[in-house]
Amino acid sequence: MLKKAIATGLTALFGWGGLAMAQDNRIDTIRYDAPELAAYGKFNVGVKTLGLVNPKQLDILKAKVGEPIPVYDRPLTVEVWYPSKAAGAQPGAGQYRVFVRDGKTEVVLTGKAVRDAAPEPTGGPYPLLIISHGYPGNRFLLSPLAENLASKGYVVVSIDHTDSTYSDQAAFGSTLLNRPLDQLFVLGEMARLNANDPAGTLKGMVNADMTGLIGYSMGGYGVVNAIGGGVTAASVGFSWGTPNGALAVRQAGNPAFVASMDKRIKAAVAFAPWGFRTGFWDAAGLEGVKTPVFFVAGSVDDVSGYAPGVRSIFEGSINAPRFLLTFENANHNAGAPMPAPRETYVRVPNLTFVPADHYLDPVWDNVRMNNISQHFATAFLAKYLKNDANMDSYLNIGENAKDGKWSAEANGTFKSDHTYWKGFPNRTAAGLRLEQRKP
Repeated sequence: MLKKAIATGLTALFGWGGLAMAQDNRIDTIRYDAPELAAYGKFNVGVKTLGLVNPKQLDILKAKVGEPIPVYDRPLTVEVWYPSKAAGAQPGAGQYRVFVRDGKTEVVLTGKAVRDAAPEPTGGPYPLLIISHGYPGNRFLLSPLAENLASKGYVVVSIDHTDSTYSDQAAFGSTLLNRPLDQLFVLGEMARLNANDPAGTLKGMVNADMTGLIGYSMGGYGVVNAIGGGVTAASVGFSWGTPNGALAVRQAGNPAFVASMDKRIKAAVAFAPWGFRTGFWDAAGLEGVKTPVFFVAGSVDDVSGYAPGVRSIFEGSINAPRFLLTFENANHNAGAPMPAPRETYVRVPNLTFVPADHYLDPVWDNVRMNNISQHFATAFLAKYLKNDANMDSYLNIGENAKDGKWSAEANGTFKSDHTYWKGFPNRTAAGLRLEQRKP
């Protein structure tokens, strides 16, 4: 009886499948009731870590009022997932050593990728995906999505944004300026490595001409800016923002900003993009967004906001084909963060909250949200980066999932009046809404 009570308590604490996740911090869990396209793809996955350096960038941390901002060579660590050849079982295969929210505790995550596995060039070069975390965060925060998409024929690069990770969180002004700049720089670097990778892993593997950006929270802010959403004149002058007007280079209407638009970016996914409620976006600035974009939001997001907030960015991007997936009653963590590692469920001295709260949603299970995001990201990115018209049927669905009707014969064949969201098992699309707008 005691063992049963303990097991019941742990299940309540960690949610569906929580006992398994609590034991091994898995990032590759696909629930039995996950939507169809959440499943891993046909490719084995390799992973490697790269150190990049963006020369002569503004050093926001050393800025002084009224003086020119000094420059420095900005370091960026990135994780790269890619289609790979099959590899035999190896000690530590599929494991990642990462820091969690307190910036001090190192944990082991477990997935499917094999470190430094030989690349699989057949089928390449593959579309490029660039992932950008929140503030603070790190390159593994969206690892369930990164690894999953790599298995479907993408090269996926996730950035540790300097001054914005759990271990080096610094002045917010650096994040405001550098998010889109980091994303654009990494795009260029991946194109360079495709032509000449000294290690040989990425040579001929990356189709940077078909690039998708993925960002969460401040990463979503960077995505919106990188695809044409210019920030407001007022936000350039915020005293708590980027010093000395440096953010003007990302301001709507600035010729330098307009010139920075990279036509190789063909699609974007923005989870809970930040900035509307704090005055960074307005109608004029959002008119510059023309790239197809898939927004994801929680209806009670109290960080980025919903309406006003993420919904406002969706509605204001009038010149872009766009979607908005809403998790009803979810907060800021809707769809993006990995499941909370087991080590984050205890208090730590340098935080006023339990670190697990950084990953969790009070209503929705992380794995379920991750699976739903994997499903829709798969459909959206395949449509716009691989020209796969078969994905339209997963996107052109009834707006409110609750209005869909499940109607099937005993043998599973759908009847003519079946309108349930394609790819979702019966009763599993509850609490979701998908809206679509055209330019």
